[in-house]
Amino acid sequence: MASARPAARLAGDLLRLASRRPTPLVPTPPTTTVSNSCRSFTIHTRFLHDRAFFASTTPNSPKPPKHDAPRGPKDRQTRTPPRQARAAPTSLAVGTGVAVLASYLYNRDREHDNKSKTKAKLNINQTGRDEDPDKEPPPPPSPEEESSQQPKETTDDLREPLSLPRFRLSEIRSQHSSASNTPWVTYADKVYDITSWVGAHPGGDVILRAAGGPIEPYWDIFTIHKTSPYVRDILEQYCIGYIHMDDLDPVTKRPKMDKIEDPFENDPERDERLVTHTAKPRNAETPSDLVGADFKTDENVFYVRHHMWVPVVDDAPEEKHVLSVELPDGETRGYTLKELKERFRRHKVTATLQCSGNRRNDMTRHAGKTNGLQWGVGAISNAEWEGVLLRDVLKDAGLKVADPSTATAVPVQPSSSPSSNSDGGDDIPSQKDLHVQFSALEAYGASIPLSKALDPTGDVLLAFGMNGRALPRDHGFPLRAIVPGHVAARSVKWLNKIVVSDEESPSQWQRRDYKSFGPNEGANPDWERAKSIQEMPVTSAITGVWVGSDCLKGKYQSHDNKQKETTVDLAGVDGLKVGCSKTATATTTTATPSGPSPVETKPKIPITMQGYAYSGGGRAIARVDVSLDNGRTWDQAELIDDCNNNPATTPCYGNKTWTWKRWKYSSHLLPPASSSSVVPNPNTTTTNASEEGSSIKDDKNQNCTTLIVKAIDEAYNTQPESHAGIYNVRGNLATAWHRVRICPECVVACPDGEGGGGGGGGKGVKWVTGKVVGCGFEKDVEEARERKEEQGKGNGKGER
Repeated sequence: MASARPAARLAGDLLRLASRRPTPLVPTPPTTTVSNSCRSFTIHTRFLHDRAFFASTTPNSPKPPKHDAPRGPKDRQTRTPPRQARAAPTSLAVGTGVAVLASYLYNRDREHDNKSKTKAKLNINQTGRDEDPDKEPPPPPSPEEESSQQPKETTDDLREPLSLPRFRLSEIRSQHSSASNTPWVTYADKVYDITSWVGAHPGGDVILRAAGGPIEPYWDIFTIHKTSPYVRDILEQYCIGYIHMDDLDPVTKRPKMDKIEDPFENDPERDERLVTHTAKPRNAETPSDLVGADFKTDENVFYVRHHMWVPVVDDAPEEKHVLSVELPDGETRGYTLKELKERFRRHKVTATLQCSGNRRNDMTRHAGKTNGLQWGVGAISNAEWEGVLLRDVLKDAGLKVADPSTATAVPVQPSSSPSSNSDGGDDIPSQKDLHVQFSALEAYGASIPLSKALDPTGDVLLAFGMNGRALPRDHGFPLRAIVPGHVAARSVKWLNKIVVSDEESPSQWQRRDYKSFGPNEGANPDWERAKSIQEMPVTSAITGVWVGSDCLKGKYQSHDNKQKETTVDLAGVDGLKVGCSKTATATTTTATPSGPSPVETKPKIPITMQGYAYSGGGRAIARVDVSLDNGRTWDQAELIDDCNNNPATTPCYGNKTWTWKRWKYSSHLLPPASSSSVVPNPNTTTTNASEEGSSIKDDKNQNCTTLIVKAIDEAYNTQPESHAGIYNVRGNLATAWHRVRICPECVVACPDGEGGGGGGGGKGVKWVTGKVVGCGFEKDVEEARERKEEQGKGNGKGER
């Protein structure tokens, strides 16, 4: 149709030809809109001077600037300085005339267009009446409808800062998708260039799934992004502009969300007893009452730690699944799962896996805010693993390293050295300078020192079995690494590639995660300076507490003389716990450490506790200390002998102690009226008033006390007293003394000797455990459930 473009072009050409001297081109928008109360028209101003329509009002007003460069050689030779004009320039008159002419032509063309549209509409309406003469003509459109039918230019984009550019979604999709070298994503109405973030993203290249479009559908799936507030802060650092207003929904002010494929759709079903922290990816811990219920954790309640979805692998992959092994010289060798099972000797290793964030919630409670999943005491489990030794596979692949003894050998003359290396020892790398990088099917990666992999007593496995069965999907099917004594983050699941390299894994999880820092280093530490977590420090936790008549309810798993795993009562006699009696006794002996003579007190309330202790690096637990009064007095727990010295029947496999040590403890608490009669041992230490726990009475006048457990390994490493000295924002390695506060309750009065086998302290009352507050107990479970409910609301449905 006709438009104002020919008129505008004519105006520009006339003005350009009428100019007597060159005038500078000024940066102007592509179009200039001139409007009044009735009409508006557009003039293209590429060649119009910005002062062409204004007359000089003062004698000394500045003249328009000249061109930066002459038009040709002739101009450079003959051009003279301009003289002061005494009259308005001709271009002014011509320009004014051109503007009037352009306005006339534009309005004429616009009226012609409007008449054409009106005539077309009348013809359509008339045609309809010809077909049905009785049909009434449609009513004329209302002013609102007429205005809505006409295209509008966006003029109300006032989003700050105004200097940020506006991008069309079509440009983002076509030029900045996952195939582009500059991937972009959108969030709400903003655009983000994530090019430099992909390498540092905790999910690796997974973020590229969202490239070229909105990231919200993926955050609806990866719900951890919504529960971690710092994620949004990181994203904002990459903001480069806004989505154009024409691409936003007028109501929500956001682009339309397309339906995407849910990569978690095929994840396995999980046991409902697990305490879930995030559903997608699934991160769930073993509930406290089941942690250590068995020496070997049942696969259904073995804690789950995922960074992404569970890969879908064929159920019969032995000839399809290939493990790639790359050596330092670049040589690569492939092994099928079938080949690993048939060519190499199989080995079993009983090992505990523990997340570096186990008990992070404890650090948050007592030291400060931490970033990461708020694990209780259940991000730890124990299992029997079966597979082949990594060192055997690396040797078969052709790996050559220098003899470790060369690192300490005194240099000698080559001619007199009887053990000189004929294979060119100078070119053979030392194992202390190399790393073994593990890569998984879903992009996760980590590494360990090569010295750990080649250690004959290190027991590093390429595992395909767990507790006598094939690996479950949640725990690495069909193949995973097992690195005993190290943080579980190095035992990579769904393993498909191994690289022996002179540097650690380049993955985010190796370089910028799973590290620990000083309490003062804040939220932006020097990641390159910190060492990656490998061997785990000593830790312990309370997983069960029973008081009074509840002592009869607590059970633990142990081994009888026939070496069969059975449920055994803690007392082992007549179905009663140690410290509980069928009839009330006149006096009992306290559980305080032995002194010059036993301390005789009034009858007390029985208490039973149990839990676990663990130390990395293959170091066995030597002792577990327990306090019933927040550290005023101490006693030693009984260590359960889950392993035995018979190689034919032991459930513990490995060259070192890679498993946890379960413990139990039974004693007495003083009733409230007799609490002052406790006589502390003069040889025990007393903690100061600023310690993490305290023995107090709550508002209901219940007798509350703080229980403590701490462990010591065979190297006499012990746990720090508080989290203050080991605090780090990431919340890793929360290994301080575990404190649990209990408030036993007197629930019913009864004659002496009754009430469920005593437990009343001989005073005709029945005591039960009451409130238990601490990391891994009731409050933690409730918080986890609240998080699940919030995530369910965000997803539109609840998650189990």
